[in-house]
Amino acid sequence: MILGESGVGKELVARELHAASPRADEPLVKVNCASIPVELFESEFFGHVKGAFTGAHRDRIGRFQLADGGTIFLDEVGEIPLDLQGKLLRVLQENEFERVGDDATRKVDVRVIAATNRDLQRAVADGEYREDLYYRLSVFPLQVPPLRERGDDVITLAQHFLRHTAKDFGRPELHITQAQAEVLRAYPWPGNVRELKNVIERAVILSTGNTLRLDLSLPDEHPAPSAAREVLQAANDDPQMSVLTDAQMRDLARENARRALEQTGWRVSGEQGAARLLGVKPTTLSDRMRAWGLRKPA
Repeated sequence: MILGESGVGKELVARELHAASPRADEPLVKVNCASIPVELFESEFFGHVKGAFTGAHRDRIGRFQLADGGTIFLDEVGEIPLDLQGKLLRVLQENEFERVGDDATRKVDVRVIAATNRDLQRAVADGEYREDLYYRLSVFPLQVPPLRERGDDVITLAQHFLRHTAKDFGRPELHITQAQAEVLRAYPWPGNVRELKNVIERAVILSTGNTLRLDLSLPDEHPAPSAAREVLQAANDDPQMSVLTDAQMRDLARENARRALEQTGWRVSGEQGAARLLGVKPTTLSDRMRAWGLRKPA
């Protein structure tokens, strides 16, 4: 079971798991559970025979049979309606199923990788998800961290997207300056890697010459810290500017810490604390808060 926010790359993790397994030469069948109409769920997963229902003009092989010997990736598995979850549970437990309209039972040998951005434990507690299906799927859970918790990965990924986007769009080679790198680190990335890719593509579209216009591509509803925006604008006015002054770095770090504290309700330590979000010790963050005069609003 791959867990993580939308856009963190859960499907890429599934692909790598399949590619690194002894089943790598067998099929990897991907199913978006949220996109399957309720009335076609059984047919999509298990197949049907001709004449099984109106519109069944020919036999159809289901996704589990297509994945026999390989891997089936059940994306957004938390979106399967409650009344259909038992049908999936049976094939997971017994490794067998019947096609719609067919009496013959078929067996399959399939590795199952599921993914969701939902809190399935809470869904189980709320009666929205079957507990037995949850435990059947969650044999080996993998948590993919959000981009805001991955440190310099954001710079590495941005450079990767920039290189490929510029090539795809037939643009000259573009570079990320130090000032832009600091802004990328400070931004919280609610859309994760998917949002980062979109931001880089917009920046390439809006850029002229060899200057990347990152200042125009960040979403307005989640603006970069004001100090960082000033630095970006200055860098665009002077392409030779590629570093931040100490004062600008302090302003950026203070604003970044404030945003982290606001996101965590001004909790400093613990699993849900700002220190963990920033990747520093709680004592370090407390010292910085005193030095910067950061206090929880009344």
